[in-house]
Amino acid sequence: MKNGVGYDEMQYLIDDIKVGDTWRIFKILAEFVEGFEKLSGIEPAVTVFGSARVKEDDDRYKLAMTIGKKLAAEGITVLTGGGPGIMEAANRGAFEQGGRSIGLNIKLPFEQKANPYITKSVTFDYFFVRKVMLVKYASAFVILPGGFGTMDELFESITLIQTGKIIPFPTILVDSAYWGGLVGWIKERMLDEGFISKADLNYLQVVDTADEVLTVVRQFLDANRTV
Repeated sequence: MKNGVGYDEMQYLIDDIKVGDTWRIFKILAEFVEGFEKLSGIEPAVTVFGSARVKEDDDRYKLAMTIGKKLAAEGITVLTGGGPGIMEAANRGAFEQGGRSIGLNIKLPFEQKANPYITKSVTFDYFFVRKVMLVKYASAFVILPGGFGTMDELFESITLIQTGKIIPFPTILVDSAYWGGLVGWIKERMLDEGFISKADLNYLQVVDTADEVLTVVRQFLDANRTV
């Protein structure tokens, strides 16, 4: 019981880290080491985010699948959170194309099962370790419609770029009808009230098709290709 609210202590991993639990640091380090070892050499890769609740008959599932397929056809690794919905669709497209389809799964109290379209899988206990891996190996983020988790990934990526913590790469929002209101609010409130600069808007690109996604990713890879 905490503040009169009952909860399962084992569910809240961060709250569960006490001063005496320093051994957990080694578990965290082990997750980083496993992630680095298993994901080494997967570049170029694109991380695809979106709702886990999207069903197979949804047009956005089909769009994510097409994106995964087109990226794989270009020799680009498709990297997702490894779960259902948009993640499954992107992995499935890459898998059926014969490309590299990687899922970084997370252990959750209400089980997240890895989707069956993954050629390589890594499972994490800690969200922050998994998020490092999703960013570290990405040459672009492709973000389809989703909920709080998707928003978290969106704003964390552009914050890391804005603050110079990672090399700027494309953050591609797919489905202008879904993202238009948010982008409008960013312009009308954040920008107009001086909380961001006009240049910060360049971190976001809004598109509607798989071909547009591929064009943005290709342009970035071509511009940053080392001879």
